Amino acid sequence: MTSTKETSKRQARREEMRRREQRSRLFGIGLISIGVIFVVFLFIYPYFKPVGDVKTAEVISYPQPDKTALGDPNAPVRIDTYEDFQCPACVNYTKETEAQIIENLVATGKVYYVFHNYPFIDGGGAGNGGESDQAANAAMCAAEQNKFWEMHATIFANWNGENQGAYNDKRLVAFAKSAGLDMTAFNSCFDANKYKADIQADFDGGNEVGVQGTPSVFVNGNFVTPGYVPSYEQVLEAVNAALAE
Repeated sequence: MTSTKETSKRQARREEMRRREQRSRLFGIGLISIGVIFVVFLFIYPYFKPVGDVKTAEVISYPQPDKTALGDPNAPVRIDTYEDFQCPACVNYTKETEAQIIENLVATGKVYYVFHNYPFIDGGGAGNGGESDQAANAAMCAAEQNKFWEMHATIFANWNGENQGAYNDKRLVAFAKSAGLDMTAFNSCFDANKYKADIQADFDGGNEVGVQGTPSVFVNGNFVTPGYVPSYEQVLEAVNAALAE
């Protein structure tokens, strides 16, 4: 016969095993719950994250702005530039080379200057929802109100690295407000990604002419320093050569 003592030991072992199983289940449930909370936090945090400071772009006079173009469309020379708003080289190009082109060549009637979106950093093309794509989306919605160049300047003024959240949707909306847009019209356009096809057309057109990075600059259809960011002097040389033809 089994002694009362042995029976008590087996019961104690079973009870201990039951408690261990219960602790394991609770621990597993706890880990799963923490994981779910973390995923939910990652999803909703961007909606509650503060917009942060928005830098005001330098106010300049844009000669004859027409959506994504500047200057006289009948000017003897046309410059086409392909840029990604997240591209660090584009930030420097915009502040230095482009500013000189606008002041010295566009404002004087020599050049018609056209910007093209080439959002390749977050996957390429339109509609992927990345920061490059959404910045292009915001800029095109500003172009609808003929405020593209103000938005262009504001976006680049607030650059702080690739895929760092500088161009999340809340900040892009704040940029639009800073640039003086009609926010009801902008929000409707931006939320609908209204210019997705236009952005994709720019991207595809860039691929067709050999764009592989940004900024890429063409003077009367000729690629200036392919593979390298052109200086103002190099662009000026190409413009002068085009004028001499």
